[in-house]
Amino acid sequence: MVETALDGIFVTELGGRVGTAICGSLLRQLGATVIAVEQGAGDKQAHRAQLIAGKLSIVPRADDAEMLQRLLDRSDVVLISSDVDPPCEMPATEVPGGPVVCDLTAFGTTGELAGRPWSDLQVQALTGICDTTGTADGPPVAIGVPITDFLAGTYAAGATLAALRVRRQCGIGQAIDIALFDAAFVSLNTFLGGVLTNKGSSRSRLGNRHPTVAPWNLYRALDGWVLICAGNQAQWQRLCGLIGRDDFVAPPMTQADRIARVVEIDAAIEQWTSGLSIDACIAQLVEAAIACGPIAPIDQYPREANLDYRGMIRRLTDPVTSKQIFVPASPLRMSVSPGLAADRIPDIDADREIVRHLAEAPRPPAPAPRRVPKRPLDGVRVIEIGQYTTAPLSARHLAHLGAEVIKVEQPGGDESRTWVPHQNGRSISFRLNNTDKRSMVLDLRSVRGARVLTRLLETADILVENLKPGTLARFGFPPQRLAEINPRLVYCAITGFGTDSIYSSRPAFDMVIQAMSGFMAAVAPGALPLKSGISTADTMGAVMAIVAMLAALEYRDRTGRGQCIDLSMQDISAWLTQTAWNSNDKTAATHSIIAVRDGYVLAEADDVDLPSLLEMDRVEVAAALSAAGINASPVLSVRESAALPHTLDRRLWASIPEDDAHWPILTSPMSLLRTPPFFSHLSPVVDADGPAILAELGLLPEAVGK
Repeated sequence: MVETALDGIFVTELGGRVGTAICGSLLRQLGATVIAVEQGAGDKQAHRAQLIAGKLSIVPRADDAEMLQRLLDRSDVVLISSDVDPPCEMPATEVPGGPVVCDLTAFGTTGELAGRPWSDLQVQALTGICDTTGTADGPPVAIGVPITDFLAGTYAAGATLAALRVRRQCGIGQAIDIALFDAAFVSLNTFLGGVLTNKGSSRSRLGNRHPTVAPWNLYRALDGWVLICAGNQAQWQRLCGLIGRDDFVAPPMTQADRIARVVEIDAAIEQWTSGLSIDACIAQLVEAAIACGPIAPIDQYPREANLDYRGMIRRLTDPVTSKQIFVPASPLRMSVSPGLAADRIPDIDADREIVRHLAEAPRPPAPAPRRVPKRPLDGVRVIEIGQYTTAPLSARHLAHLGAEVIKVEQPGGDESRTWVPHQNGRSISFRLNNTDKRSMVLDLRSVRGARVLTRLLETADILVENLKPGTLARFGFPPQRLAEINPRLVYCAITGFGTDSIYSSRPAFDMVIQAMSGFMAAVAPGALPLKSGISTADTMGAVMAIVAMLAALEYRDRTGRGQCIDLSMQDISAWLTQTAWNSNDKTAATHSIIAVRDGYVLAEADDVDLPSLLEMDRVEVAAALSAAGINASPVLSVRESAALPHTLDRRLWASIPEDDAHWPILTSPMSLLRTPPFFSHLSPVVDADGPAILAELGLLPEAVGK
């Protein structure tokens, strides 16, 4: 039997939202017994088979009230969606042996909009996600999968694991407040740096371009589309040589220069790609180690060879329809306590007797209450060897949860320190992703760098990195060596295609993964494949890493065994598209984007009586449609969303003064009410903490050499 991180944990899933079901699915993959109380309503019913796979099913009857109350009292975790669920009496949390109660709603339990049962699409519109997706000359686009539900559900799983850690340590549960709005807003980090400092472009929809990196786009080949992302200076220089444009290299062009000349650069690249087939383009780009890829279609499921190789696609029989359907395996690939793929889809109310037995089982004795930590990860040391987004973003969240994060940078620093826009000579987006950390520069190619890293790892609980597969091994730190250095170490590698992959030598950025996972095919089916405005693959890779690392830490603390985690951004992004599989005609709720006097309105209806609305503004149109029983929301820009009273009520961002400037920071969407995450300091300059860390390790400069 496979060992799991959450052996013995019982979860009752009441919530009617897709995000609640996503949280329950991730906890089930980690070994928890999850009981889905099906109440016949809610968004998740449209995709029941996939979202209930692997869980136990019960449908409440009129005489089940006592049994359900016993089940709630017996549960370690209760998942609810209080804005759409019928009222239910929750067990007390902050008592010895009390459960973790995670409430996932549209807007959270506080703030001006709290309690409004808005949908994923409405939240996409209100936060700015719609306004950042689409072409510059076209209307906003709503992403065709419930992206805010998936973001919130994955954050909810991470928050629940953090709360379970506190519960194990001090004996009491707590309440968690997760909002689709919060999770969606903080996912806009690539836009928010410029917006919150007035340093960024006023453009919102960039098509398939990136707001801070160029070149980054989709280009025509002879037989379709190929995307190319030259995310760093070395890739840019190799690309210039490939397309025969040495004039772009001398004099050197900075990232800011490339953004300013992006139209000219894109035209030069497409002049090269348009004379070649997709396969020919990719062959040359891969040879030059430039991030690239084709568009993977969703035909019943995402058709891509590496997803098949990694076993991400499974088939199960849906007993409700008697049809075989495609379901995703677990993206949580862990060496000792792997995420479990579902082996069954339960029939409706199939597990009544099992659930009754679980409800009647005696509750384990409550541990004696002990001191409650300020934050869940107090005392945990994390080593981050990361750059760009995924590893830095995941480590930032661990820091907010209380971990000490030491960011190990290469000489010269993380390349994303150069990304625009800048303030006082420093990258705003870099600072957003790297708050609450310490910086240390190590040249891992040197004897000195290897010695210091070895000493750091001896003291660490977690190592997270997003280097190219095999890079740490080439520096002398393969997984087996890491285990020798520290058998209790949790090692998480986040890569584009996985360390065990048919593309192990290929670089990958967010857009490449969106394309090769089927996500671009799901965003807005049409002639032009389209990425989401938010960096979905990067963000979801980081959030899933939080779940994986906290689960592995829980397993380590129970057994003493560390392990390796192989997270593939492609696996995770394909998992995100599951509601679009199986020729599902309910990929997203029916909706329209309506142009009105001052912008756009999203309405969850095909046909809207426009003449009477044309003279109204966005807020008035949305209110009129809502009064007529149609879910609607004004489509706001990122800037407008950042200024909403609800955003400010929830304290989703703050401005911190330093060196005669104000720097924006984003807070955590994982709101644990007893042990809340919080921010402590802005990101430091390169190697600001190197000497202090050496001293703490008992290492003098002469002791580690050069």
